[in-house]
Amino acid sequence: MREGATLKAHRTLDGEKTHRLHPLNGEPEIVERRVVESLVDFGLIQSNLKFPAATYVLTEDGVQALTHTRQK
Repeated sequence: MREGATLKAHRTLDGEKTHRLHPLNGEPEIVERRVVESLVDFGLIQSNLKFPAATYVLTEDGVQALTHTRQK
């Protein structure tokens, strides 16, 4: 998400969920569910709750965390 990638949760009709990071260039990568859940729990990202592919966006805290990381 830092370099313009999009994090999405893809759901199937039977309820299976897979998280994928879609970079601007290149193939999507699978992201472990626990990583996404941790980012949500820390309030760094939130979902738009769309079906079948919800997109996660950075919260204000997430933007600040990235800004702080870039300045180091």
